[in-house]
Amino acid sequence: MYSVIPPEGCAAILWRDSSANDRAASALKLTAQHALEFGLIDEIVSEGVGGAHRNPQETFENVGNALARHLDGLKLQAPEQLRNERYAKYRKMGVTE
Repeated sequence: MYSVIPPEGCAAILWRDSSANDRAASALKLTAQHALEFGLIDEIVSEGVGGAHRNPQETFENVGNALARHLDGLKLQAPEQLRNERYAKYRKMGVTE
């Protein structure tokens, strides 16, 4: 979760009703899909069947495959290009148009 406030706190402040947490969660856009759309993350890695707590081995393999895939791509870039792209990525976080 990437947020400065939990949905219950947001609901209590905005609507003076902490039970409006579903509405607040929707407004806060807390899902992995939103993080991907906003450029905060590079990929959504699937959990193992039944969740990571029930299938840690599959989750571990999925994470390892994602890391290897991204590292392979990063190894092809010059250090200065990596720094510039990373800087640009973090500079645009939170910027709305």
